[in-house]
Amino acid sequence: MDKTSELLIRRYFEEHSFVESNILSFNNFLDVQMQKIVQSMGEIVPTVIPPDVQEFKIKIDKIWITKPSLIEADGSKRDVYPMEARLRKLTYSAPMFLEVSTHIDGVQREAFNCEVGRLPIMLKSKYCHLNGLKREDLLSKNEDPDDPGGYFILNGNERVLITVEDLASNKLFIQENKVGPSRYSAKLFSEYGPYRISHTLEQMKDGMIYLTFTRFKRIPVISIIKALGLTRDQEVNHFISGDKQYDDIFINLYEALELKTEEDALEFIAKKIGITQAREIKIEKTRESLDRYLLPHLGVEPSDRIIKAYNLCKIIKRFFSVTKEGAEPTDKDHYSNKTLKLSGDLVAELFRVNLRILINDILYNFQRLVKRGKYTTVRNLIREKLLTSRIQSAMATGAWVGGRKGISQNMDRVNFLASLSHLQRVVSPLSATQENFEARALHPTHWGRLCCIETPEGTSIGLRKNFAILASITPETQSEDKIKKALQGAGLNIIR
Repeated sequence: MDKTSELLIRRYFEEHSFVESNILSFNNFLDVQMQKIVQSMGEIVPTVIPPDVQEFKIKIDKIWITKPSLIEADGSKRDVYPMEARLRKLTYSAPMFLEVSTHIDGVQREAFNCEVGRLPIMLKSKYCHLNGLKREDLLSKNEDPDDPGGYFILNGNERVLITVEDLASNKLFIQENKVGPSRYSAKLFSEYGPYRISHTLEQMKDGMIYLTFTRFKRIPVISIIKALGLTRDQEVNHFISGDKQYDDIFINLYEALELKTEEDALEFIAKKIGITQAREIKIEKTRESLDRYLLPHLGVEPSDRIIKAYNLCKIIKRFFSVTKEGAEPTDKDHYSNKTLKLSGDLVAELFRVNLRILINDILYNFQRLVKRGKYTTVRNLIREKLLTSRIQSAMATGAWVGGRKGISQNMDRVNFLASLSHLQRVVSPLSATQENFEARALHPTHWGRLCCIETPEGTSIGLRKNFAILASITPETQSEDKIKKALQGAGLNIIR
């Protein structure tokens, strides 16, 4: 190695860490995602309220976290450092505080800050005591100055959150089927907040195209497009075919010929999904379901319906480019079609689910006390140990939300390289007992991103991988407004 290369690598590691991407992801969770999750929960509106009260709301506004601390047996509170947590079999965690207020008949009656639980803190992250310390300071705290951090300490054990590799959300995947009623199918995972809804588009042998998502099982896609407000056959044909003409579109349009208006299409869909109430209720319920569950990443408001209709036309057009014009199906193993869930994303999933459980617990306790006539204050209803125990239990056992296992693992401390390898591990959610030959194979897009050598032998081969030693992961920081401005600058016309 020449002196220039050695100098560049030395300078790189003075400013960056091997596990920098994981640390930045966890920092982003603490600074941005945690507050977004709290805001997304909205107001807590009990169904059982005290007598002589018309409206009762509990609002949760702001959440914040401090640095790891410890409460001793005598009640004294002080900072705790990682080495003490290891030696005393403690959890290296920090208290979370929530701003809560109650509103009775539109007037704020109670406002307070309370501790809602303790969150394990990643070593070397923004809120860790070791963050920013120099070598001498780290040695004075009995810490290895070369330790990269990026892991947690739970009950004295060092635990690593394994990065999960999955198919990218909000992206269309068209594949050829070996079995089944349709030769080709298109899949899209629409992600919006906590929801990740699978959409499947397929064309049967008679030429009819169907869409499946949630309770909507094989609904003719033209009826959904018309239910969203794009009712004119000529417009539908124009948005799908453009300059080309596909005979299959006319088959689908002919089958939906009787659906002249939005209401006709909504009533047709309601019948298909088994809603058997009065016409107005059927139409309203179907509209609500389409708003909430159909392509929610495009929006969940009534004003977003026409955008969803245009996008469905675009999806069919892309589907025909593969089935009719011979374009290549989507390569699911190409790394541009993957998304990686780092520690921050995984902890965010865990926090979102357990915060919802905490809110439901507050609601249950409130309504129980109101019925008994013993309600005094909301402050007494918040059980801080509920959130703490559930988060720490998941991180200590590896049993994650969604039924996944092995997300959290005891850190490999055989030697420094084994520890580094464990911190850089990536796992696929695919089953190790199934063949999945293509998913296990080395793909050209792994070059420079994933290690082409390090993978276990046996059933997990190719499904458990490791990042290349100098790989870094781009955080999702690009705002939608910036992208829109860039596209408008390139000549794109906004349709709304």
